[in-house]
Amino acid sequence: MILQALNNYYDRNEELPRQGWIRRGVDYAIVLDSTGSCIAIDSLGTASKGKTTALEMLLPSIGKQAMKHTNSGADANFLWDNASFVFGRSNKGNQKLAAFLSAIAHWSNDSPDEGLTAVKQFCKAIQQDAGLSLQLFKRFQVEADFEKRDPVVVFRLHPDNEGVHARGAVRIAYETKLAEASNDTVVRGNCLITGASNTPIAANETVIKGVWGAQTSGANIVSFNARAFESYGKKDRGGENAPVSVRASFAYTTALNHLLRKDSPQRIQVGDASTVFWTDKASDLETAVPDIFGETKDDPDAGTRAVQALLNAVHKEHGLSTQDDGNRFHILGLAPNAARISIRFYYCLRLPELGKRIEQHFKDLEMVRGAHGHDPQYPSLFRLLTAVAVQNKADNIPPNLGGSIVDAIFAGEDVPYPALWLNAAVGRCRAEQAKKTQQGAQAQNVSYARAAVIKACLNRQIRRANLSAPEHLIEKEFLPMLDLANNNTGYRMGRLFAVLEKIQEEASPSLNATIRDRYYGAASSTPVAVFTTLLRLKNAHLKKLSAPRNTYFEKLLGEVLAPVTDFPKHLPLPDQGRFALGYYHQRQDFFNKKPDDSTKTEGASA
Repeated sequence: MILQALNNYYDRNEELPRQGWIRRGVDYAIVLDSTGSCIAIDSLGTASKGKTTALEMLLPSIGKQAMKHTNSGADANFLWDNASFVFGRSNKGNQKLAAFLSAIAHWSNDSPDEGLTAVKQFCKAIQQDAGLSLQLFKRFQVEADFEKRDPVVVFRLHPDNEGVHARGAVRIAYETKLAEASNDTVVRGNCLITGASNTPIAANETVIKGVWGAQTSGANIVSFNARAFESYGKKDRGGENAPVSVRASFAYTTALNHLLRKDSPQRIQVGDASTVFWTDKASDLETAVPDIFGETKDDPDAGTRAVQALLNAVHKEHGLSTQDDGNRFHILGLAPNAARISIRFYYCLRLPELGKRIEQHFKDLEMVRGAHGHDPQYPSLFRLLTAVAVQNKADNIPPNLGGSIVDAIFAGEDVPYPALWLNAAVGRCRAEQAKKTQQGAQAQNVSYARAAVIKACLNRQIRRANLSAPEHLIEKEFLPMLDLANNNTGYRMGRLFAVLEKIQEEASPSLNATIRDRYYGAASSTPVAVFTTLLRLKNAHLKKLSAPRNTYFEKLLGEVLAPVTDFPKHLPLPDQGRFALGYYHQRQDFFNKKPDDSTKTEGASA
């Protein structure tokens, strides 16, 4: 199913290279005159912020070496390659240059093209004079770069603008030879992807690059690198163990490499899961969905715009709800696994269903925002992950967490988020002390992002538990804002702690720290050990307040404690999450104006 979908994506995307060609980054162009003399070595890369990005070109692909060289030194490319092959440098330099010349002779099909002749003359001159390459590097001031790395180079015949490999006669000669080589393939069979019969079978899968954590030279999804994995009678015949036609193998690997490239708008990195998105038919959602879950420094509001566009489409009369024209959305998560690539998750959804599941995700996360106005309405997945990481650093995000969250989002509203997400959010609320922000205000242990995570995780757990619970045990889901009707003990304890902290703040406004700094962790896990002390101390604070405020807080404490019969000895982790929500909701409620009831909280922040 996955490989078929990638094959179909390749067929409909006209920008992808056709069979026998590949897009690769090129660093330099060796400019030759008609006699094969080098007249320039032009840098093709684009420099930005101290880094140079190679120029992508469409190049001949004559085998796996187009993506990854072996250590043999005999697998050169046709009319382009690393400098070690073109100039015969470093280990096995003479063998590499000889292989490069041999590839030109084999794949040019005896074409008399002027550009081909110039390249041959240049390479033969390098063969005869080992010091010529170093002279050229010094002459054109590229010695430092060529000594530091092994850049990719192409040839260009002056005064052409395109490389020798792109000249008309060279292309015809190469593609003719390519067709002959395909017809001469020994192994023929039935393709498992397309169903084509008696078709040339690919011996090996082209390597796939761009999966975070996998080998930089590339890895495979389908491979047989040990006898134990091969079928009976198929020893050392890798292509026959899982027969895929040459064309289909090229198509799906090319499509996947295109989706995984660094600047791909259809790819995001979620923890260790390199996640790509595509549709059966062209759709704006191909690039919009990555914006929803990713976050870019260049345009931090791109995610918000993408979410709003998606939700508008879901709700419009002629939006996604009526666009089920058979178009399907594909989500593929890949993770490294030694020499192979493992499939972390894969979903194939109709567009209306996709929209509903993403909408449900943000509905689960919906939370009243802080008074400062800096909290995003639709927090990105990266922001939510860093919020539960130690020191809020991306390097400390648990490696499997991001992929598990994306898996839960697309699996449906009744599938719970990973328990690790809730554990991490509750743990960070307990572990961190309040900190001063750059603006001088105190940052809460229970931040907006952590509260949103806790609410989302708890609501999905509640929703799943309610499916099989008797009617009298059905629990109400948490609201984005303060819920006065929620009588859960953990939630009430969190509200109580926020009220006691607010009383202390108003009684002693010059304090640098509040009870949150000393007691939050203990209050959220062992309430009975803390609240008896805090309730006794609050009497001293209430005496410092004026009569209206004193009366207001007494009434509020009575309302919060009304359904509480006893302080629990211990709160399990889900109830510690409810404590955090109660605390966050009550704190935010102090800053919400209540125009219809001046006796409640409109002056609490004054």
